[in-house]
Amino acid sequence: MDEVELLKKLVSIESPFGKEEEISKFITSLLEENGFSVERIPVEGFGDDVLARLPGKGPTVVLNGHMDTVHLSPGWSRNPWGEVDGDRLYGLGSADMKAGLAVLLSLFIEMGELPKRERPSLIFTAVSDEEGFSRGTWKLIESGKLRDADIVLIAEPTNERLMLGARGRFVIKISAKGRKAHAARPQNGVNAIEELAKVVSNLGRIRLRKHLKLGKGSYCTLSFRGEADGLSVPDRAEAIVDRHTVVDENWTKVREEIERLAKKLGVTAEIRVERYPRPTPEMLPYAVRENLREVKLFKRAMKEMGVEPRVTYGKSVGDFNYFANYLRRTTLVFGPTGGNWHGSNEWVSLSSVRRVKEVYREFLKTLV
Repeated sequence: MDEVELLKKLVSIESPFGKEEEISKFITSLLEENGFSVERIPVEGFGDDVLARLPGKGPTVVLNGHMDTVHLSPGWSRNPWGEVDGDRLYGLGSADMKAGLAVLLSLFIEMGELPKRERPSLIFTAVSDEEGFSRGTWKLIESGKLRDADIVLIAEPTNERLMLGARGRFVIKISAKGRKAHAARPQNGVNAIEELAKVVSNLGRIRLRKHLKLGKGSYCTLSFRGEADGLSVPDRAEAIVDRHTVVDENWTKVREEIERLAKKLGVTAEIRVERYPRPTPEMLPYAVRENLREVKLFKRAMKEMGVEPRVTYGKSVGDFNYFANYLRRTTLVFGPTGGNWHGSNEWVSLSSVRRVKEVYREFLKTLV
């Protein structure tokens, strides 16, 4: 099946996270038309996950892609539902990650035409809500339907580099409790806004652990709220903070480093540090060893297909964090070149899409 024509069709289907039902039905129908038995796994409030199996020889390989996109942003000058200009296909989700999804789906269908002895066992999975809380991937892992997997391949856009790890992420709620007083006599109270502002404006002073492959973590304040009750010293304030982490950084360490900072700054408000509630587990960092057999074989496949076997590591999080940490399988991420992910005029290189498919095909051949 031609991956570029399939990509055009996928991009034409609107599927922001929470509205994946139509694309889920399309993928299901396509697989069934090609003779596959398909499982649809409900994800409450989102489109169903799609799963299909293809028995083969050797290890069991999961081919994973997410069906959802971010919501359409303003500023598009290209058709967000698909427009080809030279080597580029413009469209919402074209790079992130309908191109990768098209590669894996078309490859899975083509692998079904080969004799069983010439392919590994494959599990194709298309999931919802990657752009939100990874509900689809978590539902898939939680179901136990992937417990026989040996390797996970994800075609997120990596500019044709092999991604062997990624940072993790905590979203943190930092609350400050002060003491109310008349605003004309602020010295009689404790201003929660001002005290919490000391903390968030000094997060950059925290010394962060450095990882050989993942680099350092980071802090970024996402929101800040607080207000006075009339002409009063405000006694409540709250900040939501992003904290990207590297291997060996955990929640206890993160919480304690913020608490130490507040103490060092002499903050007089009562500071409370909590994890912001989420419906799925935390996204933890991971790194795949470069000397693994699967990694060496993938690099060889890249070289065979004329792609320089370069390695990269993700600065942010995705479904790959879940497969690596909760399914606990070797997780390799490799996808096409593109640009403007999550922004206007997102695009993907069509020649890159074709090369990525050839690399995956070559790698799968080496496993049998």
